[in-house]
Amino acid sequence: MKQILEEIIGYQQLVVNLKKKRMPVEVLKSFPEFSSPTRSLKQAVAGSEEGIIAEFKRRSPSKEAINLKADVMNIAQSYEKMGAAGMSVLTNQRYFGGSLEDLQLAKSVCNLPILRKDFMVDAYQMYEAKAYGADAILLIANALSAEKLEELAILAKELGLEILFEIHEAEEIQKLDTQYIDLIGVNNRNLRTFEVNIQQGLDMLPHLPSELLKISESGIQDRETIQKLIQKGFNGVLVGEFFMKQKVSEFKKD
Repeated sequence: MKQILEEIIGYQQLVVNLKKKRMPVEVLKSFPEFSSPTRSLKQAVAGSEEGIIAEFKRRSPSKEAINLKADVMNIAQSYEKMGAAGMSVLTNQRYFGGSLEDLQLAKSVCNLPILRKDFMVDAYQMYEAKAYGADAILLIANALSAEKLEELAILAKELGLEILFEIHEAEEIQKLDTQYIDLIGVNNRNLRTFEVNIQQGLDMLPHLPSELLKISESGIQDRETIQKLIQKGFNGVLVGEFFMKQKVSEFKKD
């Protein structure tokens, strides 16, 4: 299944190369949001009881359809009303049915800090994220070399973006200096089999730096699981499919 990730990364680089020609960095720097202050996802999670980062995604590589007709503005407002600490927006079109416009629209209608969730492979995407209103970006340990991760992390920090660093195995934490990490995302999905196991993430907890805020990702389907993860030592959770399958009116805090 690692081959799927490599395919996605290769495609993403082609898309980025095309975007660089169509909209150079200098143009991105002229966007109003580029010079606007960012909201802290780290502080929002730290100050929240459950630390829920609610995700917006229409589909995924493993699920062709989750909620294809979802309205990002309605859902952003509903996430805020239900008490989410932050919002994650998938901006990858080919694999998740998302866009940078989704990010822009979400930012315009709510006060939540927004995470741009995508396959970040190039410095250009850091400028793009800031220009479209992201407050934080995702870096995936498994997707890039340690050198590339550090390069992107340094630029993200210079632009005022926070970093959610996603790992699938405990030793991957060593690929990026903790000084650049605002939140560590522990993905419960096995990249080789794509199976999800909450226990996989729980087993990693003792091996992670105690000072980092830890976010559990993937396979979280109910409130009981969220509460269990928080009790066991996670500071927050990233939940997408569970919320995206509900009606907007059902997004509420218990």
